[in-house]
Amino acid sequence: MLMAGAALALVGGAAHSQQMPTTDWPGNHRDPGAQRYSPLTQITPANVGRLQKVWSYHLRPANVERLRPSQATPLVVNGTMHIFSSYGQVIALDPATGREKWKYDLPDEDVPATRGGAYWPGDGTLPAALVFGSRNGRVYALNAADGKLTTAFGGGGILNLKTPEVMVTGMHLPYGLTSPPALYKNIMITGAGVGEGPGGSNNGTGPLGDTRAWDIRTGKLLWTFHTVPRKGELGFDTWEPGSTEKRSGTNVWGHMTVDVERGIVFMPIGAPNFDRAGVGRAGDNLFSNSIVAVQADTGKYLWHFQVTHHDIWDYDAGSPPTLIDVKRGGRTIPAIIATNKSGLVFILDRVTGKPLYDVIEKPVPHDSTVPGEKLSPTQPYPAKPEPTARITFSRDELYKGVASHQAYCEKLVDDNRMILVPQYSPMVLGRYTLHLPASQGGINYYGGSFDPDRRLYVVNVNNLAQAIRVMKRPDGSYNNEGPLAGLRRLWDPGNDNMPCTATPWGQLVAVNVDTGDIAWRKTLGVTDSFPAGMQETGRPGLGGSILTASGLTFIGATTDRRFRAFETATGRELWTTRLPASAQATPATWLGADGRQYVAVTATGGGIVGAALEGDEVVVFALPKP
Repeated sequence: MLMAGAALALVGGAAHSQQMPTTDWPGNHRDPGAQRYSPLTQITPANVGRLQKVWSYHLRPANVERLRPSQATPLVVNGTMHIFSSYGQVIALDPATGREKWKYDLPDEDVPATRGGAYWPGDGTLPAALVFGSRNGRVYALNAADGKLTTAFGGGGILNLKTPEVMVTGMHLPYGLTSPPALYKNIMITGAGVGEGPGGSNNGTGPLGDTRAWDIRTGKLLWTFHTVPRKGELGFDTWEPGSTEKRSGTNVWGHMTVDVERGIVFMPIGAPNFDRAGVGRAGDNLFSNSIVAVQADTGKYLWHFQVTHHDIWDYDAGSPPTLIDVKRGGRTIPAIIATNKSGLVFILDRVTGKPLYDVIEKPVPHDSTVPGEKLSPTQPYPAKPEPTARITFSRDELYKGVASHQAYCEKLVDDNRMILVPQYSPMVLGRYTLHLPASQGGINYYGGSFDPDRRLYVVNVNNLAQAIRVMKRPDGSYNNEGPLAGLRRLWDPGNDNMPCTATPWGQLVAVNVDTGDIAWRKTLGVTDSFPAGMQETGRPGLGGSILTASGLTFIGATTDRRFRAFETATGRELWTTRLPASAQATPATWLGADGRQYVAVTATGGGIVGAALEGDEVVVFALPKP
C-alpha cells in the first residue's frame, strides 16, 4: 500500500456549520473539481461590453520597491473577499467596495503560497478558517471572520511542514508550499514545493516531494503518499536501482482536485529532480509526471496515468485535473481531464483512470549523446483531442512577419547553432536543441475550465519553444550553474518578450469533451509594438479562464496586459480592457449583496511572462448600476 504514517479514517465526515452560496467564489477554481464554472447570468454576451471598473486594491506596501508577481485568485465567501498577497499578507475586503476589514501579516518575512489558499467552512464547533501554505514550509490557519490564528491548529495556528520525514538531506534546505491545500471533509492535503532543479545537489537528492494529509482541526498527520515509491511499493521497479534513495522533485506543486462524492483526491505530480537530465534514473520514473488518484481519507492508491515517461523536458503534470462528465451512447461517464506542458489533453475515466479516447504509445527519438542518459522509446499520445498547442518545429516555423524581429530570430538560431528537433527528442551534448512546447507550456499550472451545458473544455495555450544545452562539467556532475543544461528561451525578455516561433504565440482553445474534437481556436493577445495590421500575434501567457452559465469566458493571462471576455460557444471576442500589468492569476466572479455580478482579476505581472509596470493590484469590474 502506497502510504505511510498514521492512517486515521474520519468517521461520518464534517457537519459544516456554514453553507457557501453557489453565487460565491469560495476556492481558486470555485469548486473542488476545478471546473471554474459559475451559474451567474447577469453579465451576458449582449451586455458584457458595458463592464466598467468599480474599484481596485493595491497590494504592494509603501516600503517595498520590487514588484512581486502573484498567481492567487481572490476568494469571495459570505460577503468577504480574501486575498493571499505575495507581500506577506492575507487581507479581507468588502467585495462590493474594496474596504479593508482586516489584515494578517505573516511572521519571519514569510509569504503565502504563490497560488493562494483555501477556505474551510468549519465543522459546527470550530469556525470557518483560511488555510494556506507558505514559502517557509508552514501551513497557517486563520479565523475567516477576524484574521486571527486558529490556535487549536498545529500548535498556535501554524503547522511546520519541514519535518525529518521529508527533510531527509538536511533541515536547512528550502521546502515550501506553492499551491493551496486540497480539502475533503476535515482533512487538509498538502503537496510539496521542493523544486526540480539541481540546487546544491548533483544527484537528484533533496527534500522529499511526498503528499501528506492532516486533520484540519488539530494539524495531526493522517497519512503520507510516497510520490517516489519505496521498495515493495508499486512503481519502485520503474527507477534505476538505487536512484529512488532521497530522490527529490516528483512533487505536487500545482493544484490538486477532489471528487467529494466519491472521496477521491487527484494529484498532478511534477518532474523528478533533476528535470533536465535523467542520468542515473533510467526508467519511466513513477509517479513523476502522472495523475495519481488516492482515497482522500486514507491515502490508499487507486490508479495512476503517466503523461510523460522519464521526463527531461520539464513537462510537469502540474495543471489541476478537471472533473467533468462525458456523454456517450446515452451514458454519462464520470471523467477527468489530465493535461501538462506538452499541450496534450487526456480524457480519462475518473473512477478507473482508463482513457476514454485511445492513447497510443508512439515511438519517439531516444538515442541520446549524453553519457548514461536512457530515454523512453515511446511517449503517450491521445487519439483525441488533437494537441492543443503546436508540437512540431522546423526552420519554416520560425517567426515570419516584421522584418527586424524575423532577422533577430534567424540570427539567434544561427549564431547559437541551434538544432530544431521533434517533440520528446533527446538533448545533443554540447549543442542547443530547440524543443516545442517550452517548459512554460503548452498548458501550465492554471489548466482549463469546463462548461457542462455547452460541453466545452476551454484552455489557453502557449506556442513557445526553448533551447536546452547539456554539457558535462569537469567533475562529471550535472548542474544549472555553468554550461550544463544551459537554457535559452526562444523569446527575448528584453524586447517585449517577443517569441521566435511562428504565430500565434498564444491561443484560446475549446474542446468538445463528448466527441474529442476541437470546437474552435482563437488567437489570444496582441503585440502592441508591432506595426498596425501585424499585431494579431497572440501573446505568451500564464493564468487561466473562468466560464459563466450565460455563455461567457473571462481570461487575463497574456503579456499584453489585457482582460478579455469571449463567447464560450464560438470563441468570439466580445470585450477587452487594459490592466495595469499582466494577470498570471485566474479571475473570479460572484454575486454581491447588492445584487450585482462582479468579476475580479489580480494584475501583478512579473515572472517569466513580462515585467510588471505600474500595476500591482486586484481589479474589480461590474455592469453600471441600473
